[in-house]
Amino acid sequence: MDLPSLAVILQAALSPNPDERKAAEHSLDQIQFTPQHLVRMLQIIVDNNCDMAVRQVASIHFKNFIAKYWTPNEPNEQQKISLNDKNLVRENILHFVPQVPLLLRVQLGECIKTIIHADYPEQWRILLDWVKHNLQAQQQPQVYGALFVLRILARKYEFKSEEERIPVSRIVEETFPHLLNIFNSLVQIVNPSLEIADLIKLICKIFWSSIYLEIPKQLLDQNVFDGWMALFLNILERPVPLEGQPVDPELRKSWGWWKVKKWTVHILNRLYTRFGDLKLRNPENRAFAQMFQKNYAGKILERHLILLNAIRVGGYLPDRVTNLILQYLSSSITKNSMYNLLQPQLGVLLFEIVFPLMCFNDNDQKLWDEDPHEYVRKGYDIIEDLYSPRTAAMDFVSELVRKRGKDNLHKFIQFIVEIFKRYDEVPVEYKPYRQKDGALLAVGALCDKLKQTEPYKSELERMLVQHVFPEFNSPVGHLRAKAAWVAGQYAHINFSDSNNFRSALHCVVSGLRDLELPVRVDSVFALRSFVEACRDLNEIRPILPQLLDEIFKLMNEVENEDLVFTLETIVDKFGEEMAPYALGLCQNLAAAFWRCMNTAENGDEADDPGALAAVGCLRAISTILESVSRLPHLFVQIEQTLLPIMRRMLTTDGQEVFEEVLEIVSYMTFFSPTISLDMWSLWPLMVEALADWAIDFFPNILVPLDNYISRGTAHFCTCKEPDYQRSLWNMISTIMADKNLEDNDIEPAPKLIQVVFQNCRGQVDHWTEPYLRITVERLRRTEKSRLRCLLMEVVADALYYNASLTLGLLHKLGVATEVFNLWFQLLQQVRKSGLMANFKRELDKKVCCLGLTSLLALPADQLPGEVLGRVFRANLDLLVAYKDQVAEAAKEEEAEDDDDMDGFPTDDDEEEGDGSDKEMGEDAEDGDEADSLRLQKLAAQARAFRANDDDDDDTDDYFSDDEELQSPIDEVDPFVFFVDTIKVMQASDPMRFQNLTQTLDFHYQARANGVAQHAEQRRAEIEKEKIEEASAAAAL
Repeated sequence: MDLPSLAVILQAALSPNPDERKAAEHSLDQIQFTPQHLVRMLQIIVDNNCDMAVRQVASIHFKNFIAKYWTPNEPNEQQKISLNDKNLVRENILHFVPQVPLLLRVQLGECIKTIIHADYPEQWRILLDWVKHNLQAQQQPQVYGALFVLRILARKYEFKSEEERIPVSRIVEETFPHLLNIFNSLVQIVNPSLEIADLIKLICKIFWSSIYLEIPKQLLDQNVFDGWMALFLNILERPVPLEGQPVDPELRKSWGWWKVKKWTVHILNRLYTRFGDLKLRNPENRAFAQMFQKNYAGKILERHLILLNAIRVGGYLPDRVTNLILQYLSSSITKNSMYNLLQPQLGVLLFEIVFPLMCFNDNDQKLWDEDPHEYVRKGYDIIEDLYSPRTAAMDFVSELVRKRGKDNLHKFIQFIVEIFKRYDEVPVEYKPYRQKDGALLAVGALCDKLKQTEPYKSELERMLVQHVFPEFNSPVGHLRAKAAWVAGQYAHINFSDSNNFRSALHCVVSGLRDLELPVRVDSVFALRSFVEACRDLNEIRPILPQLLDEIFKLMNEVENEDLVFTLETIVDKFGEEMAPYALGLCQNLAAAFWRCMNTAENGDEADDPGALAAVGCLRAISTILESVSRLPHLFVQIEQTLLPIMRRMLTTDGQEVFEEVLEIVSYMTFFSPTISLDMWSLWPLMVEALADWAIDFFPNILVPLDNYISRGTAHFCTCKEPDYQRSLWNMISTIMADKNLEDNDIEPAPKLIQVVFQNCRGQVDHWTEPYLRITVERLRRTEKSRLRCLLMEVVADALYYNASLTLGLLHKLGVATEVFNLWFQLLQQVRKSGLMANFKRELDKKVCCLGLTSLLALPADQLPGEVLGRVFRANLDLLVAYKDQVAEAAKEEEAEDDDDMDGFPTDDDEEEGDGSDKEMGEDAEDGDEADSLRLQKLAAQARAFRANDDDDDDTDDYFSDDEELQSPIDEVDPFVFFVDTIKVMQASDPMRFQNLTQTLDFHYQARANGVAQHAEQRRAEIEKEKIEEASAAAAL
């Protein structure tokens, strides 16, 4: 298709007529794979004579097509773009970057990014030469184009591992000398334009990406590094041009020269915190860290303080720059040399710059009045915290009193007390409300320190009563909100007068009905702490329905996961008392979930508060289900409310909440009286998700599938539409045969086979051979001992299911000798400690015991005497190991029960050492190095521990939640089962029994007697437990 015809189609794609637009899009789809289509698109994008709207449509189509088809998604997938077209695009796209308008350049940049990530360096070797050539050009547009592309190239390696960062060295070697020259010349320009700021910003971003994880060796050259640092310090200290600064605050902070300042501060922070710190530095970087501390850290600090002074004198400094500078100062507190520089100016810094940043300001008031929802969102958004000057100011104060408290805590608290006094003394119309807000924020931020440090610790209750609780009735909304927040921070202290706790609780509850939305939200947040701290639930019990109503009203207004956390805390605290509210709670949470999901789907940001709140709603539903788990009738009522969520979110629509939904499915399938057909309809969704995209969630899917099989065994075994047995086989066999899956990925598969054999005895004979076949096939190529053991336990469970059938099938498959030799080998392997190296959990040992014991029940023609003796001895060893492990676990549990729970530190009895000032002595920085060495030693030990994990580890390192799952073998005692089996052999074939016992040496005879005695002891214990259970049931 020629260019004019293509332009006509693109023009039609802009038509307001939907039919014309649809026809144009169809035409584009029809021709998109024709030769040179991409090249023609590029020609239209760069054609200045073409209509701008058409060029923009072409650029979007071009970008989307390259993103989708430049690299095949699957290894064997055919290339959709010819090599010739790829070469033409690579050869031409770079030249047009500086020529096209910004709107189109952004789209071309995305295309270049896709191509670089796919092709550089192997298929695009000329790229770096092109960049280098254009960096040396005299024309500014060419230089800009080279910097634009180099930024994309550098960013490819920003977060890469050391091995993947190898190309960075050549990129830096070829381009950084030219970058330094360009940077140097740009800095010397008098009255530079905004375009110069754009060039410097690009250079800063390239430098940032190149040093983010590691400093390239070329920059370790002292002269080279000094050259760069001279320029960064120049940018840091030179004033930002006043002319041209936008008046609008949002535009001003994004203005080019402020962006340059931000990136410079960002780079210097990164160099300081990652590479200029003596902690955790590798030996080869230690020299660099010492050089940076000596030559630059102090100079940067001095310039940062000058910048911050703008806040004190009413000047302008963007929030992000303020935040970054305060981060730098916080990092300097622990270093003696830096703290000494900071100390003379600390008073001005703390009281005239940092504290005012903590106070409520004009922007806060504007947002509070005009958009309270946004005020709440920003206040609870952790991403906002990363950029907030207020958060950085709080962190600075906290770090200062934590690490240098001896010098500063008393002075700062005196300052706060003076604000409290001044506030109390002046008439209402002159009260410094905003300063009081900042003082309350400071008191709340320092709660951990104040709760541990005398004399403040003893005065906390009086401080709350005198200065915090009165603000619950303040005429100023933000003080009512702050009072609730501070009260929540201190809810756990020991109140000498319980009326003070009660009064604060009631004030917080009243705050739930405040006219101002932020007050209501902060009150719910505080309520969570009061519920946790409440020792007498009768304080809350009478108002529980009212609390729930207020929380749900608020959830209808805002999407905030902290609201859900409070609800979870209430449910957790009241347990089964929540039963009357369970259905209503689930209905409200389900409605809130759908609202949150709709918000998240309509939003662009992955960290949208709606998405976080949606997860919180599901987690709260799980908490409710757990709290009423002993009331199965409630699950029947709740099911219809939750089914739509489970059905929808078990598809690709629910990938972000899949784990939480699976937990709900697990509760519903385990605690309901029976598994309904509606719940069974979820099985295919989980199996389909597992086959398609959810392999990482296989351990989570295992739990509900186990419930379906173990609690709905009859339906699983008899239903043919759908055929659940066939569905399970298809899923397990596909996963077990997949050579691309790691051993860890498939562990739930053999566990599911075990579930089938344990629950469906006598009903799945026809599946025994196929399951044994895939088990042995995977066993032969399994490397991890953990998976080997699980696969061997499938054989053990098959033997317990039907020993005669299983042994016959193993002989039929020609693998009996191979399997049993491996099994005995695994059983005999021990660690240095003498404990078994394999089958480490109690459950593993028990399954093996039942399988081996089942073999002993076979007649002599199926299990010859020599094999019988080997199995018998292995079984005795295993039973003794199992008995010892159970006894050790019981002993540990008893020791835990005997622990004095009062020994745990509380707010009032934590060791003073933890709260006292750990002042940085003269050799504190040497201490940093010592800490670093200790950490490195611990890291080395950890690596060694992991490396030898299978070799010698006494811990039960393979414990997992499936120890908690219920199974029919829970009711089978392996000792009783073993002794009963031997008794049957003794009665039915006395000669065989006699031959067996005569071949045993003294050691195994003693073991056999010990096992027999323990079996009778267990038999008596089991009988006693049954009588006690029957008595308890009768009493009910």
